[in-house]
Amino acid sequence: MISGGSALDRLLPLDGLPALAVPADEAGRARELAVRHGMLRERDLDLADPVITRVERFAAERDRPAVTDRDRSLSYGELAAEARRIAALLEREGVRPGTVVGVGGGRSAAVVAAFLAIELVGALYVPADETWPAGRVRDVLGQAGAGVLLLVDRGEPAPALLEGAAEAGCRVVPVAGADGLEPWRGAPRLASLDRPRYVLFTSGSTGRPKGAVVEHQGMVNHLWAKIIDLGLTGDDVVAQTAPLGFDISVWQMLCPLLVGGRVDVIGDEVGHDPAAFARAVDEQGITIVELVPTMVRHLLDDLGEAPAGSLGGLRWMIATGEELPAELSRRWLEAMPHARLLNAYGPTECSDDVTHHTVTAGDLELLRLPIGTPVVNARLYVLRAPEDGADEGWTACDVGETGELFVGGVVVGRGYLGDDERTREAFYRDPFGESPTGRLYRTGDAVRLLPAGAGGEDRPTLQYLGRVDRQVKISGVRMELGEIEAVLQRHPAVRAAAVVVHEYPAG
Repeated sequence: MISGGSALDRLLPLDGLPALAVPADEAGRARELAVRHGMLRERDLDLADPVITRVERFAAERDRPAVTDRDRSLSYGELAAEARRIAALLEREGVRPGTVVGVGGGRSAAVVAAFLAIELVGALYVPADETWPAGRVRDVLGQAGAGVLLLVDRGEPAPALLEGAAEAGCRVVPVAGADGLEPWRGAPRLASLDRPRYVLFTSGSTGRPKGAVVEHQGMVNHLWAKIIDLGLTGDDVVAQTAPLGFDISVWQMLCPLLVGGRVDVIGDEVGHDPAAFARAVDEQGITIVELVPTMVRHLLDDLGEAPAGSLGGLRWMIATGEELPAELSRRWLEAMPHARLLNAYGPTECSDDVTHHTVTAGDLELLRLPIGTPVVNARLYVLRAPEDGADEGWTACDVGETGELFVGGVVVGRGYLGDDERTREAFYRDPFGESPTGRLYRTGDAVRLLPAGAGGEDRPTLQYLGRVDRQVKISGVRMELGEIEAVLQRHPAVRAAAVVVHEYPAG
């Protein structure tokens, strides 16, 4: 058995979290405002089934392509069989429910199969991207307590993966070792909905990465949220473009599998070349793409020389990871009227996106675009910190008021793996009533609740204003640096802007 033990032993329990100091009457008002303004979007979903269960169901009913990459295409039946062979390999290597398994390499069909295999045996997935330096690989695998690094690349592995794994004391297991093994025959090991499903490491302000733990119910809820809001069906093809260490890689490689669609894995050699990427979208019949706004801009820049009708089959472009400028949105709406533009926002700690907003022409007159309304089963609260900086006395914000965004509901993750101190800094016991997880996450993001009618929305919607720690006072006047950046970016000669404050000694 792997020496790392169970990750469950390294998670802070709910009663170890601090209580958010909201007076009882103010907590009631916050919940009432959230209900009134549509910030609590409740829907009864069946979150129990693992993704592998749906894959095997589609394999039995109507076997069709499930995932393709540069080298091969796997049907649902082939994907399920490969996942079960890898599960047999993992069990042979001592992986048990609750242990952490590293997956190292580049994105590929094999990564999808590896994730499903880890799900089968009840372990936790933690990715180690092939582009990471050895120190990053060491820190992630070491902090996660991974006993095995499953190498998914069939060719020569990146030396940094091997070096980092060795420094972390993590045994390297090539996925090729599953070839010829009898498929694992057991039922998926899911002890409970709150069983941790994966760990993704985000950058920490101290330079030490933080391992955000997402539960099964949060992950599956987010997959269904994407299906519901995008109207995703078995006819859709989703581009898997995100590096493995990014949270959006999870939904990109799993979401289509819940509805019988297809995942098309796009490698960096194509993903980093806008012209080549546009050709791949057309040739592979891709219907849904998610990119950072910077890449959306490059894509539009290169489309001027592309054949007429490029991206004609695209249904959705999802922008995430950076603030989406109104100027860029205007360009997209004019160039691609057939493909809707979705502005998505969410932290890794909350199972990825917690808001969606479909951008319309009405949004373009706003100083900053809305980030939208909650995804299904996310609970959003806008709270104002005490003026004196005290720990107690948080108050609820109404329409038009600026506050800090807090997230509750089934989407909230478990905290940071093996890091109780930083878990207590960002996670609280939820004071706003019964919650599926009992936890509340503090985003550190300043938002404003816009009234119904703003940007063409028929209900209140959230507008992102920047990090709460970027608010400054100049000559006694409170200013948001992000607001100044937004004004600068509206000028046609400005592509990007960053505003900083310099202090000079008097005299």
